[in-house]
Amino acid sequence: MKPIVAIVGRPNVGKSTLFNRLIGARHAIVEPTPGVTRDRLYADAEWRGQTFTLIDTGGFEPLQEEEIPRKVREQAEEAIREADLLVLVVDGQAGLVPTDIDVATILRRTHKPLLLVVNKLDRPQHEVQIADFYALGIDPVLPVSADHGRGVGELLDAIVAQLPGERIEIAPEPAVRIAVVGRPNVGKSTLINVLLGTPRLIVSPVPGTTRDAVDTWVTWNGRPFVLIDTAGVRRRARIEARLEHYSVGRSLLSVRRCHTALVVLDAQEGLTDQDTRLMRYIHRMGKASIIVVNKADLLEAAGAREPLAQREADLRRRLGTLGYSPILFISALTGQRIERIFPTVEAVMQAYRQRLPTSAINDCLHAAWSRRPPHDRRGREVKLFYATQIGIEPPTIVCFVNYPESLSPAFLRYLEHQLRSTFSLEGTPLRLVMQSRRATARSTR
Repeated sequence: MKPIVAIVGRPNVGKSTLFNRLIGARHAIVEPTPGVTRDRLYADAEWRGQTFTLIDTGGFEPLQEEEIPRKVREQAEEAIREADLLVLVVDGQAGLVPTDIDVATILRRTHKPLLLVVNKLDRPQHEVQIADFYALGIDPVLPVSADHGRGVGELLDAIVAQLPGERIEIAPEPAVRIAVVGRPNVGKSTLINVLLGTPRLIVSPVPGTTRDAVDTWVTWNGRPFVLIDTAGVRRRARIEARLEHYSVGRSLLSVRRCHTALVVLDAQEGLTDQDTRLMRYIHRMGKASIIVVNKADLLEAAGAREPLAQREADLRRRLGTLGYSPILFISALTGQRIERIFPTVEAVMQAYRQRLPTSAINDCLHAAWSRRPPHDRRGREVKLFYATQIGIEPPTIVCFVNYPESLSPAFLRYLEHQLRSTFSLEGTPLRLVMQSRRATARSTR
């Protein structure tokens, strides 16, 4: 296990900028608005052959008792408990403020190795401003400009000098990456916290609580998974703040780097146009998906008469060709049917990575072709010569035909339906590529 370094400090002192600088990537959202980071973010960094895990935390305000500041503080406290080394970041331009003193006092009580970073000292002549911070009684005091990279090498040297040695572990199998996506306030963070059994993410009834895409490792049944909590995805016209625009963009990027997406719906609101657009995006990116209808307990509490099977059928009807995903009705708040999620993910991943026998593919497609031969406007006979699978994640099948331009989208959907009826492909997109046999012959010459 790698040593863990937590970056801590009051709001808007440049913790996320420093985090991004140390890991060499723009992982955390950076804005001049205080309180941008809320959940804790993890990423690996390396310096002089030493690898360690960094944690970026939200602004630590010991005396704030409003809901979101309090929960941000709880997340920072959890990071402090996890860490082997603490890095306290202060604002050199603003000078020493009472909140810095309060945070430093709390960190010293942990008796963990502690570094003090005076940030925003963009020029050498600014370093005289560090004098006030010696009053905190923390040594060493390191002048840094996270924006410009000044002093970052010296900070990394100081971090590596105080880290414990890395514990040797057997390399784990690659983890399945699961993006938890949906509109704001449908219960994505609550769901992840229930799956983890710990309050890893901030949960609040205020829409837009999650801003960064937050990765969390979890092991189930001996297998590793990475859960990615994402900001709620709204219609473009409703994305007003630039910060929320960054968050939504980060959510869509999370879909692109996941294996499967849990699309969380609100049981009371049902399927919306935005949910359908999100499903279409996931399909277009070639990602597996599971539809999780959250807050199902509220349907029962309200005395809803429509059975869940009927609601599922209605969802599939409205999704049309996108309705190939498993549908789970759960309650993240009460834990109802939560135990079905990981087994369903495993089943979907098996379909997503499935390799189908070539003979079985050809038997299925030739039978479908015979039952419903495609129509050609010129009266030509459209023949299927051969089909074979050429890829997984998602399963991709190439069909060699004489006139691929004659095949209509409706006929291709018919072929896909026949393949899904024959093979276990629930939850995964299926790509059919129609290749001209004549074009292939020309390309091989």
